[in-house]
Amino acid sequence: MADSSAPAGGLLTTSDGRSLKSALASAQKRAKRRAFLLVLPLLAFIVITFIVPIGQLMHQAIYNDGFSANMPRVTAWFAETPPGTPPDETAWEALALDLKDAAAARTVGVVGTRVNYEMSGTRSLFTSTARAASRFEPPYREALLEEDAKWDDPVLWGTMRQVSDAYSANFFLAALDMTRDVNGKIVPMPEDRQIYVSLFLKTFLLAGLITFTCFVLGFPIAHLLATLPMRWSNLLMILVLLPFWTSLLVRTTSWMVLLQQQGVVNNSLVSLGLISEDGRIQMIYNQAGTIIAMTHILLPFMILPLYSVMRPIPPSYVRAARSLGATSWTAFRRVYLPQTLPGVGAGSLLVFILAVGYYITPALVGGASGQLISNLIAFHMQSSLNWSLASALAALLLGAVLVLYWLYDRLVGIDNLKLG
Repeated sequence: MADSSAPAGGLLTTSDGRSLKSALASAQKRAKRRAFLLVLPLLAFIVITFIVPIGQLMHQAIYNDGFSANMPRVTAWFAETPPGTPPDETAWEALALDLKDAAAARTVGVVGTRVNYEMSGTRSLFTSTARAASRFEPPYREALLEEDAKWDDPVLWGTMRQVSDAYSANFFLAALDMTRDVNGKIVPMPEDRQIYVSLFLKTFLLAGLITFTCFVLGFPIAHLLATLPMRWSNLLMILVLLPFWTSLLVRTTSWMVLLQQQGVVNNSLVSLGLISEDGRIQMIYNQAGTIIAMTHILLPFMILPLYSVMRPIPPSYVRAARSLGATSWTAFRRVYLPQTLPGVGAGSLLVFILAVGYYITPALVGGASGQLISNLIAFHMQSSLNWSLASALAALLLGAVLVLYWLYDRLVGIDNLKLG
């Protein structure tokens, strides 16, 4: 450090005349800049691979211009008239000309698909009418109704008005089993189409059950690892970590071999005489298969946080409690268990969050009854191509996880979370 001197005022200065306080402030700023530059690559990676995709997800959940971008005349008529206005000849002409242009541009399928998301069975109406749109002549209302009388349905026009706005909350409503009527009022979906809310509830219930099962199985294993001599503990830890070295697909298909009706488990039970040949147990392609396979896959994520908090606990604490008259159960409940709660919370939160978003395992072993909300999100992304609804479902799932994280912080405190 440069030599400092004490001027008449008693203020320490550096050799270049600056005060010592100013020099320390400058050094701190330089240290902060260096620290920021060191973490800048990681920050950029997180923004590009995490923040930006989530932003795109949220935008996709409320934005779909499939109708407005390809039916400009009808969209303009809806913007100029109040809701509930019956279509006049101007509206019919706009519809006919837009269908003609969409057929020429080969985008009528996009238009029909967008309307079909809100009103089932309308895609074929748009495509079939567009093929004949080049022959339409005024008056356009009669020409369109002659082609298909369904165009006179006020519900159809109300639906087209709703989808004429590229930005809409309708996909979030659909993800909550809600919709809008012809007047724009939010109403429940018909009972035969209400599937998402119940699937969300089933997903969280199964994730909670899997988390509890992992805790019941993982707690004694973690305690054994923490109390054994180090050489034996390290050997058993290899067995705990072994699943991470095996492909998830291999582990899942192994359970398919074990649990099927002609599989190892059923054959063993029949050989032991515990069940009859006709009484083989259905343990796969249902919720039971999902719970068993996912518990095995997620169990290490419960054991490792528990082990990390159990290992430093001195055994003398429990011995001291017992020497003072406490029973084994009281010593465990009052002395040992409270010290493991940070690991319990971390393992439970980790397993639960992983369970609600699992896709491959339920898809392979869950069957129809063992599917989770993630499987339906994948269906809309890959098969139905309704990316907006898939994004809305994913956004709701993300929001539920964030609420869970917030509740954990309020009740337990995120500072007490120990993952290792």
